[in-house]
Amino acid sequence: MPIKFEKKNHIAYITINNPDKANIMDRDTNNELDAAWREIWEDLDVRATILTGAGDKYFCAGHNIQVNPDVTDEEREFLRAEDVFWPLADTSNGQRLGVHGQMGDHFPRIYKPVIAAVNGWAAGAGFYTLLSTADIRIASEENARFKFALLSNGWVGGGPGATLLTRQINYADAMRILLTDEPFDAAEALRIGLVNEVVPHDQLMARAEETAELIVAKPPLATRMMKEFVIRFGDTPTDEAWRVQTLMNTLLTQLTTDGDEGRLAFQEKRKPNFTGGLRRKGEAFEELTAEQRERIDYLKRTGGAG
Repeated sequence: MPIKFEKKNHIAYITINNPDKANIMDRDTNNELDAAWREIWEDLDVRATILTGAGDKYFCAGHNIQVNPDVTDEEREFLRAEDVFWPLADTSNGQRLGVHGQMGDHFPRIYKPVIAAVNGWAAGAGFYTLLSTADIRIASEENARFKFALLSNGWVGGGPGATLLTRQINYADAMRILLTDEPFDAAEALRIGLVNEVVPHDQLMARAEETAELIVAKPPLATRMMKEFVIRFGDTPTDEAWRVQTLMNTLLTQLTTDGDEGRLAFQEKRKPNFTGGLRRKGEAFEELTAEQRERIDYLKRTGGAG
């Protein structure tokens, strides 16, 4: 099977499973990844995902770049030209949209945390996946290797990978990776900030699970909204982003049971039990008296609402 997919204890596990072909993304793999990401997004019991590759050599070494023998050269050239001007509905430049409509199906940006356990080569599509999908990246000290793997083939790529890279690490390091297209190891990936940490290979999955367990213990609705806020509004001017964050926070405190649970658990000196529960719509507040209005205004000005 192109991928292995399982779920347990609020964690989904995706393993790209064609190590004999360097865990590349071919059509079958893409289709199964698409289905897995959709299931992860829609399954409210899943709070985090660990993504890795089968075997000890490859995380994902790229796309299947073999041409389809059933398509003539003339048809291929025409399709590439037409996709620029007339891409199909629900696609981006002819590539299917992902679970929320911004990235390709195998490069999704879902609003649930994704941890990459980089067990081997991450090149081409594998490198893209780290940039577009993985929020936290843990690399094998012995086996992880990285290569953007586009310029060497005469390409710049059909997606936003170069832009994502220059936004996620410093410009000079990003341009060296893009323009030389040279491979680098886990230590260098850690130095430039592409990965969060490097661990011995035999501890890779255990460390990924430890990290996932920290995340799934947090309130699931607040966690997904934190990720959504960063992705949607990370480039928004501070004043506007602040306003959006305030609105999101109000939704969490007013409409979810987790909004009070963290505070109560702290006050009661116990471990919080975050369930992601929703509140029913309540009755309208009674009209305030002048004295109540004065007190509310005072609390707003002094931050007394907490």
